[in-house]
Amino acid sequence: MNRTRVSAFAAPVAALLFSGMICLHTHADETNGFRPNQYPPVYTPDWESLSKHGSAPEWLNDAKLGIYFHWGPYSVPAYRTEWYPRWMHIAKPANWGAGTMEYHEENYGPIEEFGYHHFIPMFTAEHFDADKWADLFQSAGARFAGPVAQHHDGFSMWDSNVNPNNAAAEGPKRDITGELLAALRDRGMKTITTFHHSFTGQRQRDGQPKGERALSYYRYDKDLFTSSEDPKLRKLYGNMPEEEFNEYWLSLVQEVVDKYSPDMIWFDSWLDVIPEDYRQRMAAHHFNAGEHRDQEVALICKQQDMPDDLRVLDIEQGGMKDMPDRLWMTDVTLSSSGWCYVQNQKYKPVDLLVRNMIDVWSKRGVVLLNISPRADGVIPDEQLDRLEGLGAWMKKYGEAIYGTRAHTIFGYGEAAIRDGSHGGQAATIKYSEKDVRFTRSADGMTINVFLLGQPKDGSQIAIKHLANSEGVQPVIDEVSYLGDGSQCDWTFENDVLSVAAPPATDANEIATVFQVKLQ
Repeated sequence: MNRTRVSAFAAPVAALLFSGMICLHTHADETNGFRPNQYPPVYTPDWESLSKHGSAPEWLNDAKLGIYFHWGPYSVPAYRTEWYPRWMHIAKPANWGAGTMEYHEENYGPIEEFGYHHFIPMFTAEHFDADKWADLFQSAGARFAGPVAQHHDGFSMWDSNVNPNNAAAEGPKRDITGELLAALRDRGMKTITTFHHSFTGQRQRDGQPKGERALSYYRYDKDLFTSSEDPKLRKLYGNMPEEEFNEYWLSLVQEVVDKYSPDMIWFDSWLDVIPEDYRQRMAAHHFNAGEHRDQEVALICKQQDMPDDLRVLDIEQGGMKDMPDRLWMTDVTLSSSGWCYVQNQKYKPVDLLVRNMIDVWSKRGVVLLNISPRADGVIPDEQLDRLEGLGAWMKKYGEAIYGTRAHTIFGYGEAAIRDGSHGGQAATIKYSEKDVRFTRSADGMTINVFLLGQPKDGSQIAIKHLANSEGVQPVIDEVSYLGDGSQCDWTFENDVLSVAAPPATDANEIATVFQVKLQ
């Protein structure tokens, strides 16, 4: 049974606020035909109140790994990038979209005649199976999962009453989000939905940007579909005044929260272009929904788009160079570049992927891994192979990952650390057995030591920095090799733990993991 955390004393105030919230949504109701649920206002839409929610529930700290996917009509052309809908409208962009307009016109015809919305019927998803996908994500080691609910392209992957351009109404003609989240919950997994649509609204007209940034995903052109006043297409292309778009943006998020109860909602860059009061209303709605359902929810976003004390910071395609004092997240791709399925896609090897994940986990981080299904709903074999490899490693060594906490330091080593493209460090650092990372059990009685590579058979390994935060050296009870639980010969002198490497036949080529049990 849901419980309400509003006291009898607060009821009159709650009723007043409730009434005020309805007034705030009058414009959204008229514009979108949508009225969000009204929850008892444990949190009000201001930073002081919202900060009392906290940033990260303990279950997220325990979970460590989630999987999501970029999948939509942009998966049909499968050319270069999921930003195809933008670049098809821009001639000769000097970036990763180069050649997109030319490719589109060569293969589909002039953009004046074949718009992005014409891809929607071709996005069939006939092989999508929510149960099989949920099983796959769980077997890969994920403890939470979910879809990109709406990308910059303006297409909703759920059964939406707000956006007529949605997966239940056309294309797949199925509620992708609803089916998948139900399957995940059946398996005891947490759920996430991600939103990228704050960049969809056309904040420029006739090519003139607002302010210093061109804050429009679609280029406004009176001769193209992007300027359509058709009631349906204007929502896909974000062609509406800013005030109306802000209400539309908020309604989309609130609809997903109300219909599907995600444990986490996650926002891509450009959330800062949404006015502060709308961001506050969004957070209050999500937090109050969680309280009403007795559900510990989280909000994740990038840059400084929300205050730290109520959100989890996400760093795209990267990690932290040092260990922060609070939980954070990184979203990384299984592919070498890009997020959706594209022709001739290349993928990261499993060892590179897992070693960089271990680095994240050692620094209080959580990994959100992206995969890329084809438009027909098939997940390519190359991706399945890597998920299988990840799952096999997590099954064997997950004890040193799930439910753990940070050690005094994250580790040390010799790897050359490169800057990431979106802050922090890159997600493709090449580690070796000379790089050491740590985690600790929640009770502090076990230190997990990761060598990010396979040491030479029979070599002696010197492990440093086992002291606690007060500099007190541990009293070691035993040291074992986590792969098979076998005991290791070891000595601990002058603050250095010396242990023999396991035989090559027992070692793991991705990472060697020792467990140091303390007295």
